[in-house]
Amino acid sequence: MKIAFVLENYFPNIGGVESLFKSLVESLAMQGHEITIITSRITPTSPLKEKKGNITIRRMPFNNRYLFTILGFFYALPYVRQCDLVHTTSYNAAIPAFFTAKLFGKKVIITFHEVWADLWNQLPYMGKVSKIVHNLFEQFLLKLPFNHFVGVSKSTSTNLVKAGIKKERISTIYNGIDYTEFQGATLPAIQKHNKFTYTYFGRLGISKGLDLLMEAIPIIQSKFPDSQVKLIVPKVPNSFLKKIEDFIQQQQLTNYVILKHHLSFEALKKEIKASHCVVIPSYSEGFCFAAVETIALGTPLISSDQTALKEVVSGQFIKMDKFSVDSLVVAMKKAKQGEWEKTPIKKFELKETIKQYIQLYQRVLK
Repeated sequence: MKIAFVLENYFPNIGGVESLFKSLVESLAMQGHEITIITSRITPTSPLKEKKGNITIRRMPFNNRYLFTILGFFYALPYVRQCDLVHTTSYNAAIPAFFTAKLFGKKVIITFHEVWADLWNQLPYMGKVSKIVHNLFEQFLLKLPFNHFVGVSKSTSTNLVKAGIKKERISTIYNGIDYTEFQGATLPAIQKHNKFTYTYFGRLGISKGLDLLMEAIPIIQSKFPDSQVKLIVPKVPNSFLKKIEDFIQQQQLTNYVILKHHLSFEALKKEIKASHCVVIPSYSEGFCFAAVETIALGTPLISSDQTALKEVVSGQFIKMDKFSVDSLVVAMKKAKQGEWEKTPIKKFELKETIKQYIQLYQRVLK
């Protein structure tokens, strides 16, 4: 097969989705398929065009999601024309992928990570106009006749059906991780922090419940002064990070909140293992790599129990009874007292994810 991937972000950008597509692309190339990736240029040192065996990477000379939506069509044209199949993801990359594929009569698959629908109206850190525009954009995207939709969890697939996509055009393929990277001799036993340490790690996303967590932190500090919180987040978007930094200053939490940025994969794993628990207070999750990776490392977690978190959370965990600050504080008290729920660990193997995608490609091309 000749497959064109139109992806807003790709390696060396670090993230669960990027890791998934990097592994998928490399597995396809090893099997003899020809792969072209049209993506953004994350770092100025990355070459605009790169070829490694069966993999060609074509990077646009910018890193802006809105420019990608507008200009991606023109960059993708020569590569989509020569391919058998196009694969893209929600949100911004989907527009150029769809229209270039349809121009040349190519089949196009979209992996949908989340469908927010009415949730847009509840999310923080967004103005009213921005919420309306993003909601309309999502609705427009869902009306485009992609040949096939992939939901990364049953929750996402259910929301695709609610949005009007026919069931026969949807496949549920869970994201996966390589468990060998999280277990074994490469990760020796690590001492927990002296203070009870709860950690949030991941991107600065508007759906991640960071507003809930920040509101809860001063209350948790007053109730449990022998605790501390670590926020392991990127420095972008800078405006979002500044809001967090300003809140920490205003609430005099500089000695309580430890901020860390852009850790290596090995350093991140050590921080997670050294934490007493990880907090995932999300409004919504399409899959949640953070939860699956935390569980793989054997660290307990506190979950908001929203959407896909109901499907992927296992091992040692505490579910928030309600999506509220009070419920998060109660969950933290239970965590400090060691009152964890325990279930058999669910695994989401990367090799199974890749196998299902290859089967889907073959089915769609037939």
